[in-house]
Amino acid sequence: MNTVGRITVLLLAMAVAAPWASAAGGGGGPGSRAAGASPQYDQAVAFIQAEQWKDAIPLLQSHLQRARNDADAHNWLAYALRKSGQLEAAFTHYRRALALEPTHLGAHEYIGEAYLLAGQPALAQFHLDELARICNSNCEEFLDLQKAIVQYRRAKPS
Repeated sequence: MNTVGRITVLLLAMAVAAPWASAAGGGGGPGSRAAGASPQYDQAVAFIQAEQWKDAIPLLQSHLQRARNDADAHNWLAYALRKSGQLEAAFTHYRRALALEPTHLGAHEYIGEAYLLAGQPALAQFHLDELARICNSNCEEFLDLQKAIVQYRRAKPS
């Protein structure tokens, strides 16, 4: 993609970033920080919103070299890795995000979805239970993971 194309993608993604990012993780999830935390971080989130997972990964890795304890960045990196088919690497970063911030709503939702991809619904259920405890079953992350588990069970009856 040329420079004009990348700038266009970045501007479009930033235009929709606030509502999408808030829905993706509110209350400790991605998007809970103020924009401008790091140009690399902001650009990576824009790439994720444009579903350009592989473009986001090196930016987040670079950001994390300077901000190792950034739970949101670990969660976004895990999300981009999962979406690009790198499930084991994704688990590493979801776990790191949760170690840094045990009540990270987005990380609980997304690691639960990753466990479904890995064929481990019991572990997905564990994270759904954690979300129920953290947000009293009253947050978008809980509802999204609950829906994913129901769909998984319908597709793979026991």
